[in-house]
Amino acid sequence: MKKLLVPLILILAACQQPTEPPSQTQSSVAPDSERLAEVLEMQTEEIKARYQYRHPGETLEFFGIAPGMTVVEVLPGEGWYSGILVPYLGNKGKLIGADYGADMWPNFSFATEVFIQERQKWPAKWVAKAAGWGGENGAAAEAYTLKTLPDTLEGKADAVLFIRALHNLARFEGVGGYLTQALGEAYRVLKPGGIVGVVQHRAPDDKSDEWADGSKGYLKPEFVIEKMKMAGFEYLGETDVNANPKDQPGENDIVWRLPPGLYTSKDNPELQQQYTEIGESNRMTLKFSKPRSSSE
Repeated sequence: MKKLLVPLILILAACQQPTEPPSQTQSSVAPDSERLAEVLEMQTEEIKARYQYRHPGETLEFFGIAPGMTVVEVLPGEGWYSGILVPYLGNKGKLIGADYGADMWPNFSFATEVFIQERQKWPAKWVAKAAGWGGENGAAAEAYTLKTLPDTLEGKADAVLFIRALHNLARFEGVGGYLTQALGEAYRVLKPGGIVGVVQHRAPDDKSDEWADGSKGYLKPEFVIEKMKMAGFEYLGETDVNANPKDQPGENDIVWRLPPGLYTSKDNPELQQQYTEIGESNRMTLKFSKPRSSSE
């Protein structure tokens, strides 16, 4: 009888042991496909026309973005993705815009003193615009720069999105350490287990590392993954949802030759049509996480 009781006791004890901690990709909330589809359908025809290249629904679901989350969007510009995120995150969520730091803008040849002064007004203007994107049920919006994210955000974000935002940070890394600083800030504001989503113009494999330094808009996946790992993040995987094999840049090509900018063919309708037929750039879509501590 005693021989039978011992295994039984061990089995019962094992059943009472704490469960394993959740994996680093597990979230307490999940993407709401139905709600996301509704928000995408609400957008203007001009915005919808770019879904074929940007695939916002598939991209946000891959990153695991869900209503109620606190999301930091780096370099949101005038708000293409922001206009989708604010209503999708809903009134229990928060969207935080993070622009380049003021000290980075002088590195751009187009950035006149007047431009830089106007750029300092961007946070307030962006927040004012965000109020109209989601109405009463939209997410709260805040805006800062990568140099002014407040201490109160530390460990609060569920996700940080770098959507076509890494190339200039990498391009000027040697001047001011901008990429290192941006990734450090992403790590600081994320919760343990929080997600970093990257969408970035993808350099062809046959191009040199010097060519793919960000100055032409393109980076290599292995470069991005290496930098993210150096910043402390774990690589979770990728999807080819934003790939465009038609984008095959030559040695002298820049990504901005393609839509929507078409910057290098303003006076050449034939070339402009050629670039329009290629579509927007070939893009990598990568997912990373901030590791959970061993105590969690």
